[in-house]
Parts: sequence; C-alpha cells; structure tokens
Amino acid sequence: MKIITWNINGYRAITGQNPSIRYNKISQKNKLFDFIYKENPDIICLQETKASIEQINEELRQPENYLAYYHSCSKKKGYSGVVSFTKVKPNKVNFNLGIEMFDTEGRLVELHFDDFILLNIYFPKGYTDNERLDYKLEFYDAIYKHIDKLAAINKNIIISGDYNTAHFPIDLARPEENENTSGFLKVEREKLDELVKKGFIDCFRLFTKENGNYTWWSQRGRSRENNIGWRIDYHFCTISLKNRLIYCNLMPEIPGSDHCPVVLEFK
Repeated sequence: MKIITWNINGYRAITGQNPSIRYNKISQKNKLFDFIYKENPDIICLQETKASIEQINEELRQPENYLAYYHSCSKKKGYSGVVSFTKVKPNKVNFNLGIEMFDTEGRLVELHFDDFILLNIYFPKGYTDNERLDYKLEFYDAIYKHIDKLAAINKNIIISGDYNTAHFPIDLARPEENENTSGFLKVEREKLDELVKKGFIDCFRLFTKENGNYTWWSQRGRSRENNIGWRIDYHFCTISLKNRLIYCNLMPEIPGSDHCPVVLEFK
C-alpha cells in the first residue's frame, strides 16, 4: 500500500486550470496528474485545495482510475480544503468532527478500510494572534478525542497531512530564530508529544534521523534552493503498524507547491 500526502497550495493552479507563475514563468501544466500517474499511489491525500469541486473543471476533478472525496471550506471561498483520491473503495467515509467551527473549514477526509483507517487532515495555522492559535490547539484536541473513538473501531490508524507544526529543532533549519513563531511554539510542539503518547509514531523518523529534511519552504527569497525549510507534513501511524512499514520518504525535488510530497509504503 502506497500513500502520499501533499499540501498542493491551490488545486486549480497545480492542475493548470489557473496559470501558475514562478520566477516570471507562466505554466498551465497539470503537474498534479503527471505526478500521480508517475508515482501511482494507492491513495493520495491533498491539502489546501482552495476550491470546491464545483469550481474545478470536470476533466480535472480526479485522475483516471481514482475515486475522489472532497471536503471544501463552506464559509470562505478559496480557503483551506482537502481531497483524497483512492484506487481502493473505502467501506466508509467521514468528513466531520461534529464541531461546526472546524467542519465548515473543510479540514478532514476520513477513509475506513478493512485493515486501517486513514485520516487526511489539514491542521490550521496558528499565526501570531491568540484567536487562531487557540483555534489550532482546540482543533488538535478535537482530533485526538476523535481518534480515541476510532481506536475502538480499528487499532490501525494513519494520520496524514499538513500538521503546521515542526516537532523538534531538527525539523526546521533555524530553530533558535523561530522559538516564538507559530508552528514551532512550545505549546504547539507539545500537541505532537501528546500524539506520540497516544501510541503514534512519526513514520519518516523511523527511517531517517538526519537533519536537513524539510517539507515546506517560504516563497520569499530562495528558501527552497537554499533548503531553509520546515518539516511540517507527516504520516503518523499507530505503533500497531510499525513492523509493516516499508519506507517513508520526502520528495523535495517535486515542483508545483511550496510544500513537497511525503510518501509512505507499508505491507
């Protein structure tokens, strides 16, 4: 089973529906579908789609041979949103936590299969204002309560997506400079500690211990070229799946977004 997570920073841009511009070069190439057809994942979880399905040209709504499950922000156009494409039909699909202030922002697609449950999540940014930071922390708490309930259904759970938090100093290029920056605040990092205490493991760190591995780079300057980044996109899985993991790796060479894909394979 091969699962990829990727914050694409705009579905219509990465598929070529809207022209994308980088360093004054205009592109309408469908970078997303090209990537999917090359990598051939069983499931791909995308975050920050910034579009509802009605805003996407019909021929671009899903790659061939995949089922599509969209959850878009209903209160603000062009904001947030997730979609999961899967070759394997799930037994059950859920989009909601049952909390309106979270559900209306389109941050969850939950797929139930025979052997595991996969959550595609776009965790909120905290920014610097207290209101959105509180919102982010409350969202983490709501997710954790939800997965406690899911654990009674299936012990094998994978949480893939953009967590918007770097866990340890090794997970960003300049930790000392960002101690007071949302995304690396102590209170945010402690939320990932809580996930580990719940019996989840960071799949990437099971295979790679070195620093210099990031999934997001600022679009200012030449942060990506100089690898001044943050690792904020993860696959976390329950420890029950640990011995079945084959590998988990980052793909910083893939263009199309300010984030890069993260690929996970397990038996």
